[in-house]
Amino acid sequence: MQTGYFLLFLVFPIFLEGCCVRNNQKKGIATVKSIGLQKDTTRLYYRAVKGEIFRLPCMKYVTGHMKMVWSRTGDSREGHDGPSFECDKDFSAEAKHTGTYSDLTGNFFYLQVVEKSSLGCFHPEESWKMLLNARGGEIPCPGRTCSNNTHVTWYKGSRAVSEQRRASCDKNGLLHLCQVMDSDAGVYFCDRQIIEQGVTWTFRRAVTITVIPHYNATYHPRIVYPDANMTEEVELDQSHTLNCEVYFPFEIKISAEVRWYMNYGGNMENMTLLSMEKPQQSSMIMAEFALTQRAIIKKVTPQHLNHTYSCIASNIVGNSKVTIRLKRRIKVKWPSLVGYPIVSLVLVAGLGIILHVKWLELQLIYRSHFQNGKHDGDEKEFDALLSYVWSPPQSAEEDGAVTPCSCSGPDIDEEACLSSLNPLHTDEGKASQRPLEMLIPHVLEDQWGYRLCLLERDVLPGGAYANDVVLAIQRSRMLICVLSADYLCNSNAVFVLESGIQALLQKCDLKLLLIWTSKASASLIESDPSLPTLVQRALKVLPSLDWTSDKPVRASYNFWRSLRKAMSSYCHE
Repeated sequence: MQTGYFLLFLVFPIFLEGCCVRNNQKKGIATVKSIGLQKDTTRLYYRAVKGEIFRLPCMKYVTGHMKMVWSRTGDSREGHDGPSFECDKDFSAEAKHTGTYSDLTGNFFYLQVVEKSSLGCFHPEESWKMLLNARGGEIPCPGRTCSNNTHVTWYKGSRAVSEQRRASCDKNGLLHLCQVMDSDAGVYFCDRQIIEQGVTWTFRRAVTITVIPHYNATYHPRIVYPDANMTEEVELDQSHTLNCEVYFPFEIKISAEVRWYMNYGGNMENMTLLSMEKPQQSSMIMAEFALTQRAIIKKVTPQHLNHTYSCIASNIVGNSKVTIRLKRRIKVKWPSLVGYPIVSLVLVAGLGIILHVKWLELQLIYRSHFQNGKHDGDEKEFDALLSYVWSPPQSAEEDGAVTPCSCSGPDIDEEACLSSLNPLHTDEGKASQRPLEMLIPHVLEDQWGYRLCLLERDVLPGGAYANDVVLAIQRSRMLICVLSADYLCNSNAVFVLESGIQALLQKCDLKLLLIWTSKASASLIESDPSLPTLVQRALKVLPSLDWTSDKPVRASYNFWRSLRKAMSSYCHE
């Protein structure tokens, strides 16, 4: 809004006085002559500017009825029937509206929507105008300077201004209003004739008129943003824009002003004017206009956080002030916002893959180490099923009988007794090796009193071997497998082991213990492809003990103690 416009509004009625008087005289004569006349407008050609408000013309009949509907015909740009428009309805012209329209009486109307860039001298400010109430004013037709033809016809709504009861005249493309009233606000259309290739086009342009009061401001400006004593978050070492939006009451002589100040240390008496951009003004709303003032802090430093900032708006009535503070924004790094969900997703996916791949091992570990069998009241015929493959002795000395001492009684040294079971302790006092397959049945049955199931002894011959094995496992609380190189190469023995693993996976009242001898090692699991996959995976996680006959006495003692502990934790003694 410029002050020069308002000075023009003050002196303009002097020049309009003669125009208004002469026009009123001519208007009375013209009105008499136009009664009963009708213009032949059976085929019309109109042009509109894309994005501007447009209204299809209304046909004037002798009866005075003007309202009609224009419908798009099949020769439109889309090649099919289009929408319909009432002649008294405004709409924004678009390229898709180009086409031929007709009414029910056979009149045809062709509309061509052109781009703004094709006009050559398009001025967007011509499409909006403010007029002072109770004063004279003029409305220019947009683009009137782009053509030698300055004769235009003005319409407000669907009726020509010359046919309305109001003091006005038009000259050189300008519509002069002798006295502006509140009812003059709205959209005006100016039609200018253009002849191209023998076709007369009517170029229709729109002007939006806003009527504003002519009196000065009567109250202080209203600061709608920011709020008083509010705090804005900023990032250090980044630029920050301070926005102040103020509503001013209208005044003829503009005195509105908005400024940003920085108060050092919050001291209102120590103020410094900030560098500001050009204020931005919006349209009138209820006799007020909005002004937005921006001040830019190019680089926020910690010192800026110690100051306050005031927006002061002033007009002829007085000042309004709002003070704010700045605080540091806790910056959340973008990688953190994205990284945490991704990491969580990866962990969940990884855990799911591990569970899927290692589900068998996890089940065996849980059932072997963490789940106790509920065998109270469920009597079994055997405490343990012992599975082994007999390895022939390498010398005659190994065929000698084992004579372990009795390990009962309070006065017996258990460590000495168990150490005596080591085949290194012989009657001759020299080292000789006895197979573990000979020692375990003797110790478990004769010395510790457990009930063992030996397939070669306790299973009747002649039956199906697979059924005998499954039945023996069901009749036992525990399965002990003495693993050796010969054991892993024996298909029957491996079948017993595999059956025990499957039973362990299917029920909870079975415990499986592996004993590795010196003739077997974990490396045999990988080197023997004939072993079932189930057995290969289970041998890596099932509980086991290691036995080596050539180990020291202490190591041998630890083996027997671990074996007895495993037996006593699951079987009744």
